[in-house]
Amino acid sequence: MHKLVDGYFTLLKVLAIICLVTMVVLVFGNVVLRYGFNESILISEEISRWAFVWLTFLGAVVLLRERGHMSVDLALRALPSWGERGCLILSQLLMLACSGLFFWGSWQQMEINWNVPSPVAGWSMGLFYGSGVFFGISACLIHLYEIARLALGGDIPRPDLSAELHQ
Repeated sequence: MHKLVDGYFTLLKVLAIICLVTMVVLVFGNVVLRYGFNESILISEEISRWAFVWLTFLGAVVLLRERGHMSVDLALRALPSWGERGCLILSQLLMLACSGLFFWGSWQQMEINWNVPSPVAGWSMGLFYGSGVFFGISACLIHLYEIARLALGGDIPRPDLSAELHQ
């Protein structure tokens, strides 16, 4: 199961790279075409915008799993281990609630815009808002996993400060 989950997150990283490369190629190509040949590819701006949105949510899911988002844990470390664990579970529960709200709002937007075509490509705008649905579901699953892991006595995550101190 662990290999399957790692493979899934590797796939998300590859998709994020594809989104980034797509954005760079389309935007750079359009700049060259506009200034060099007085032409442009109309769909490139729309695809770049979609790739940017999906890149943002793909990256957010990967960072959430890797615990890479910024945190301040000065007060947390002053607590005894049971207090630290309780606060971490509480914070995961709060993030679960926020991610659930994000999922619900994105789901509603996806339903509303499913039959609305995008301006240039004509694709369903529901797919655009589907990025939020993807993030909401993924984030909720990650939070549930972290809550279960902490509640069952798993290790308390600690950032590795040694790399930061040597810079």
